[in-house]
Amino acid sequence: MPSSKTVLNASIALTLGGALWGLYWIPLRYLGTLGLPGAWAGLMIYFGTSLVLTCLMVFRVIRIQKFGLSLIVCGLFTGAAFSFYTTSLLLTDVVRSILLFYLTPIWSTILGILFLGERLTLNRLGALLAAAVGLLVVLGLGDGLPVPRNLGDWLALIAGMSWSVGTLLIFKEKNITASEQVVSFTFGGFAVTALTMLVLPGTFAAGLTIVEALKLTHIGLLITIYMLPMLFLTIWPTLLLSPGRVGLLLMSEVIVGVISAALFAHEVFGWREAFGSFLIISAAVLDLTGSASSQNET
Repeated sequence: MPSSKTVLNASIALTLGGALWGLYWIPLRYLGTLGLPGAWAGLMIYFGTSLVLTCLMVFRVIRIQKFGLSLIVCGLFTGAAFSFYTTSLLLTDVVRSILLFYLTPIWSTILGILFLGERLTLNRLGALLAAAVGLLVVLGLGDGLPVPRNLGDWLALIAGMSWSVGTLLIFKEKNITASEQVVSFTFGGFAVTALTMLVLPGTFAAGLTIVEALKLTHIGLLITIYMLPMLFLTIWPTLLLSPGRVGLLLMSEVIVGVISAALFAHEVFGWREAFGSFLIISAAVLDLTGSASSQNET
């Protein structure tokens, strides 16, 4: 079991990683302005990151082969999560995409109880309630039922579920390193994105050809400078923290995402967004406080 200091460091790292994800929509939209619509932007980012990781990890190919099946399964779930999430950012409002994805702590807590033997403490229950109410407030209690309304919304919701399963699998695979999981995540994201574009080209590929997309490979490689730190700050903590906590701490993305969307994309940021974001962040603080108290008692 990791020490309290290691858990704290992992929690801080994940919070920073979440903040970086909150700005992830910016390079996506930038690629869109360069002529990469739909899922092409995400595919190009995953392609560039995969190229760099292949060069960096070639000396670990034997270990990667050793854990082949486990890595493939983990990569498919985590990769699918952010493949769908990436595309959802382009198909719906940034705020709606982020907040539908962040129903994640609910799914992760359920999985932790079912498969890890975790207890539903009062602090965790309070954190989940605060997060859920925050999401309902932001999505609009007065505008009908707060349910997904378009393809982008549904992709964000499914992405959150997939991420919950992926983090559970990563947490249980103690022998696989963070760098190997990052490779799995990236290749999984690339594979799932490419598959969805092949199956539904009209929806995701938007009529662009691979030759046209490859002309912007250099941009995808440049974005890798941003992607790699973000991925390691996201994946390493999942090896040490329970899926439920991962989902709550990663909510740092919410604050950065909604504020940056208001500043740079001129999306709405009123009292609902502010109050909902406050509740969501309060949920993460409440969960951490409960954990610290339980550790002090033991």
